[in-house]
Amino acid sequence: MPLPVEPFQRSSFSYLASLESHHWWFRARNQIILWAIRTKTSNISSFLEVGCGTGYVISGISKAFPAIFLEATDYFEEGLVFARERVPQCAFRRLDATSMTEKDVCDCIGSFDVIEHISQDEIVLCNFYQALRPGGYLLLTVPQHQWLWSAADESARHLRRYTAKELRSKVLRAQFRIVYCSSFVCLLLPLMAWQRLSNQDQSRNPDAEFRISPLLNASLYLVMQLELALLRLGLRFPAGGSLLLLARKP
Repeated sequence: MPLPVEPFQRSSFSYLASLESHHWWFRARNQIILWAIRTKTSNISSFLEVGCGTGYVISGISKAFPAIFLEATDYFEEGLVFARERVPQCAFRRLDATSMTEKDVCDCIGSFDVIEHISQDEIVLCNFYQALRPGGYLLLTVPQHQWLWSAADESARHLRRYTAKELRSKVLRAQFRIVYCSSFVCLLLPLMAWQRLSNQDQSRNPDAEFRISPLLNASLYLVMQLELALLRLGLRFPAGGSLLLLARKP
């Protein structure tokens, strides 16, 4: 697969900012992230999001956990412009995650669909470890299954899609202890596989999967509500379009 020129397309941020709040995938992912924070972590007084983009996730966290001190960073100032408008109470700054120097400064770091853009992902994971206080949490989401690779991944400037084994191994090598790991977008995986692996010419419109009808968008969101209910009941999905992993610094 070709390497990207840059970690993300700068022009994408205005498009994402207009899309995220009503698109089924972003809404469902936010709910899963908030559920994981609420049910699988404890004693968090500070949260750092690395790679916050336009601030959609940190906005959800700020509403769900108003007492937590929030900080968020991104490689691109273009994304931070939107993020500051969304969450004015959050402290934002520009950051290259491969060059983090913080040590023992926060209780939880979240990085959501970010490290797949970074060639030195293991350096970033080690930086996260250093930045967390002892007992602190790392929460990640990443795209899963390399066989799902398509023009959409190239358009998004992904370098890889992870397997659960690869992500777990890299997190363990960074000295974390894994608390929880599950796939999500499992119930929709057959549809996702068909859409990505069919003979459709995605190269002409790699963003086609985001440009869907309101009825289809609502239907997919309802399926994800069922998936979230199953996660809440304790089911862990073995496969899916994405992975969620929670780890802890000893």
